Amino acid sequence: MDPEHASANGRKSSQRPRTSHREVADVLRTRITSGVLRPGQRLPTQAELADEFGVERAAVRQALSILRSERLLADVSRGRPATVAPGSGPDRDGGGPAAPPRPTMVGLAPRVADAFAAPHVEIDALCLTSVSLTLAVGEPLRQIHAGLLKPAKIDVRLLLPGRNIELAFPAPAGVPDGGLLHRSWLAQRNAQGQVLRNNLLALRTTHGIDVHVSFRALPFTPPVKLYLLNRAEALFAYYTLTRREREIEHEHLTLYDSDGTRSMLFGFGQGAGRRDSTFVEQSRLWFDALWGTISSELVLTP
Repeated sequence: MDPEHASANGRKSSQRPRTSHREVADVLRTRITSGVLRPGQRLPTQAELADEFGVERAAVRQALSILRSERLLADVSRGRPATVAPGSGPDRDGGGPAAPPRPTMVGLAPRVADAFAAPHVEIDALCLTSVSLTLAVGEPLRQIHAGLLKPAKIDVRLLLPGRNIELAFPAPAGVPDGGLLHRSWLAQRNAQGQVLRNNLLALRTTHGIDVHVSFRALPFTPPVKLYLLNRAEALFAYYTLTRREREIEHEHLTLYDSDGTRSMLFGFGQGAGRRDSTFVEQSRLWFDALWGTISSELVLTP
């Protein structure tokens, strides 16, 4: 197995994918529709949101404008924080592991927020990048900084594809791209992983929380994503490929890819019946086996 520190195709990329105003809107929409932000509750200020997402205030204002047009927000102005609009919370199905499947961006955030209420937070994830998880931990981190949550220990493990493998996807649909897609994916994998790790490790200094974040590299492209929360809940989704168009480094590409944030997330809870308990147990065994056997050290560098 090639060491993770060897660069793909012998080339390096210094690009870091930027968070767009639409991605900010997606995260805030998730917090509203999942019930993390409730009707009548004020959002953080535009300055606080810009700092959280690492974007300019103009991007935050664009995101808030989108949500206002969807009637999810009220009182959107520069002078004060926006308010969640009445009737924009979750439906009656609830948000626990027995809830109906929802897109990852909608279903993951409230489950991760609940996981952070435990004294010892344990999160294991297997995915193509850590984008969804990085976004999902935003709300519990905010609550920790606000003094609303105070776990004593946080352990996070991530299994991601290694840099030197030939990805099954994203992949060009036709003409070879000279490794452009691979470099773009690698830059995103590294950047999102670094954001997740740095945000969590900062809790050591700011709140005295015992935090450990570990990454391992897989020798294959995972066709599914899996999140294990506090060893008691498993969230599972398929990466469904579609043909799409993208522009990367000013080049127009036709490719096969999956939007993982919209993959339908199925929940299984320990103690929710024999089927669910067995799925959680087997998922934990599968993850631990991959972690301890064919995975290798992963380095989040260009």
